[in-house]
Amino acid sequence: MVFCFPRLYRFTEATWEAFSLPIFVFRGVRHPGIFKPMRGIKVKGLSSLRTHVSDGESHVQQSIPLVEEETGSSSSVQSTPEIEKKYVHRVYDAIAPHFSSTRFAKWPKVATFLSSLPSGSLVLDAGCGNGKYLGFNPDCTFVGCDISGPLIKICADRGHEVLVADAVNLPYRTGFGDAALSIAVLHHLSTENRRKRAIDELVRAVKKGGLILITVWAVEQEDQSLVTKWTPLNQKYVDEWIGPGSPRIRSPSPFTLESIPETENNSKEHEKDTESLNHMFKGTMPLASKDDSCVQNQQEYFVPWHLPYHRAEVSGASACALANGLAKKDDNKGAVVYNRYYHVFSEGELERLVSGMNNAVVVDRFFDKSNWCIILQKTL
Repeated sequence: MVFCFPRLYRFTEATWEAFSLPIFVFRGVRHPGIFKPMRGIKVKGLSSLRTHVSDGESHVQQSIPLVEEETGSSSSVQSTPEIEKKYVHRVYDAIAPHFSSTRFAKWPKVATFLSSLPSGSLVLDAGCGNGKYLGFNPDCTFVGCDISGPLIKICADRGHEVLVADAVNLPYRTGFGDAALSIAVLHHLSTENRRKRAIDELVRAVKKGGLILITVWAVEQEDQSLVTKWTPLNQKYVDEWIGPGSPRIRSPSPFTLESIPETENNSKEHEKDTESLNHMFKGTMPLASKDDSCVQNQQEYFVPWHLPYHRAEVSGASACALANGLAKKDDNKGAVVYNRYYHVFSEGELERLVSGMNNAVVVDRFFDKSNWCIILQKTL
């Protein structure tokens, strides 16, 4: 089995040495080495990893080595489903600069959590995006990771300690951190087992007594007009792509392919969008009908991201996405439209995911800005 070696960006000498040394020193604070040992691994085509130089300029690794495990194989939960590759990973890689420009405000609840941490805490932000929370508390040390290389490059250019990594297979040593964040990440994972695994990894990464804040999009959106802009996925799609173990909507038969209008009075535009979606997803990705009575209980959606034409021209990613049918043009809005996969959470679903854990307990739960949130504490 072939794996991608974590891509490292702008790590200090002390951080890099944490691969092999038991102690990690950063800003005068001593921490155990933060990365998991890579035993039984053969490295293929390993090229040198370049870190920042004396003038302070950050250099991004140019080639990604591959590693092959000598024994055993990756469990199915660690194998990324195609829906996440196409409608999460590739989308965020394509929209990274535009997405980042819209992500700057800090949620008060997250800010409160970070401000409450003891001075000297080592904090992991798993799924850090553009790094808006990295360094929020100047008395703490932050490290971050995300599956999107372009977003991680944005973080690195801002001087943060980051790497590319998968939320269900974090490269950090067990018990290295004092706290962890997972902000708006789990709803992009397409199976219940993968969502559970991501939570397990967050708990594994912190010390006994460590706190983990997790937030996810809620079914119970405060602004229901937003939901009309989302495209619900039907039963056939969920069965084929998500598989057993995930909550799904029961329906007697597959629905006809149809998208959800952005407003109730734009039927002509909706007809065009429907025709476009039919062409784009024909034979591969059935969508739920707006007339289906089950839509009110829907949890699987495509949520659109409108990338303005002038932004799309910056990179060739959008041209490839349009050619491959992974995006469509909206000339009325002057944008390339990408669909992002979401599993929105119902009330109590986060708690149910962690109910069987024997090494963590829920110490707080709340609803904030159309998100369900929990704070876990590691007990073992």
